[in-house]
Amino acid sequence: MKQKISLALGVAAAILFTMIADFGPEYLNAEKIAAVAILMSIWWITEAIPLSVTSIIPLVLFPLSGALTAKTTSEAYINSTIFLFMGGFIIAIAMEKWNLHKRIALNVIGFVGSKPSKIILGFMIAAAFISMWISNTATAVMILPIGLAIISKLENEIGKENTKRFSIALMLGIAYACSIGGVATLIGTPPNLVFQRIYKINFPERPEILFGEWMKFAVPISIAMLIFVWFLLTKIFYRSDKDFFVDKEIINAEKAKLGKMTFEEKAVAMIFIATSFLWIFRVELDLGILKIPGWSSIFPLKDYIDDGTVAMTMSFLLFVIPSKDKTSGYILDHTAIRKIPWEIILLFGGGFALAEGFVSSGLSELIGKQFESLRGVNIIFIVASVCFVLTFLTELTSNTATAQILLPILASLSVNLQIDPLLVMIPAAISASFAFMLPVATPPNAIVFSSERLRVIDMAKTGLAINFIGIVVVTFFMWLFFL
Repeated sequence: MKQKISLALGVAAAILFTMIADFGPEYLNAEKIAAVAILMSIWWITEAIPLSVTSIIPLVLFPLSGALTAKTTSEAYINSTIFLFMGGFIIAIAMEKWNLHKRIALNVIGFVGSKPSKIILGFMIAAAFISMWISNTATAVMILPIGLAIISKLENEIGKENTKRFSIALMLGIAYACSIGGVATLIGTPPNLVFQRIYKINFPERPEILFGEWMKFAVPISIAMLIFVWFLLTKIFYRSDKDFFVDKEIINAEKAKLGKMTFEEKAVAMIFIATSFLWIFRVELDLGILKIPGWSSIFPLKDYIDDGTVAMTMSFLLFVIPSKDKTSGYILDHTAIRKIPWEIILLFGGGFALAEGFVSSGLSELIGKQFESLRGVNIIFIVASVCFVLTFLTELTSNTATAQILLPILASLSVNLQIDPLLVMIPAAISASFAFMLPVATPPNAIVFSSERLRVIDMAKTGLAINFIGIVVVTFFMWLFFL
């Protein structure tokens, strides 16, 4: 019943808008695009039908309404950003298949120490690092059983009540670190790639935000958030007894199960390291005190190469490197293609098509004019407000869909206020991943909540504080890097 009501609400709102709206004869296409955007926004937010199905709507309504040609609309669904995502995901599939991500996690966790706070720090560092390169959901699914094994052993030895605070802190630490690590790279979480493409659509004349450029400001944000969250969990909310130590036998046992690194693991590790290097150092990286020349400059047509080229080249190698495992002919086979989340790619495409429609129809310009009253408002207040809205909105809605809806509007806002669009679009993209209060806010939150080691109130009270810390941290780094 709820889905039927949502479906009807979206259609009714779109029809009502077309009956009332009058942008003028020169903006007739803008009215059509706006009506489709309203329909899609309601269906995305309410999840009346699967998000990926809603994302197909521009392919149908844009050409039929005469707002945008079928050719232009369909081209929005396949571009270099999509291939960057696909290549990154294929490499992640290889890491999962050969357990490289698990080996990385266990080594990091085992390195930091045996005190409760250090064990939690180890889990958080491992989760954050792995989430930089593979999906936050996959990271949470992989690390959660390791954490639960430690908790179960402690519960058997000293009782559930004595380990309760440690258990809650560890579960929350895993979930939050997955989200925090995801924002550090362009491929770490979908809203980052949504930002990259919508920024390029709206500002084609400006330099593109590349992999290394993103990491320059996103990695410091991730590190700062990781430190704050770890401190809050282990020193404020869920502080454990000083005499409480964690036996690292479980970690060592898990590492022993993996055995020595196989040829396949080593091959995937080399591809992973090489890909990261090629992404980060493709073009000149200006670190202020140091400028690192980009490797692409050795090619006469360096502008023909982008991060998507690197992603697809390196992922291709995984399909042609022979495996020494008798059950596998190559590092990856054709089944890996089936594991690519095509529904996310459709979701990307729908948002990119909307953004294209916003720009080409003049709707972006019209929206921007509605923000004239904000001229003269302190930019820090605007950035903080954007962070606040995105953070709390994505507690209840898909962060990717929310970014698809709001980033084109923020692009229009920046043009009208004559400010650097990065000042509002980057905070929006990052804040879309910084929802920590509710189990439904992010997949990692839901995954750790399923462990039955914490209550909603545990996540809500801790997450509320971290939400506000995230707003402050993102706003501060925007001021530091762009003002």
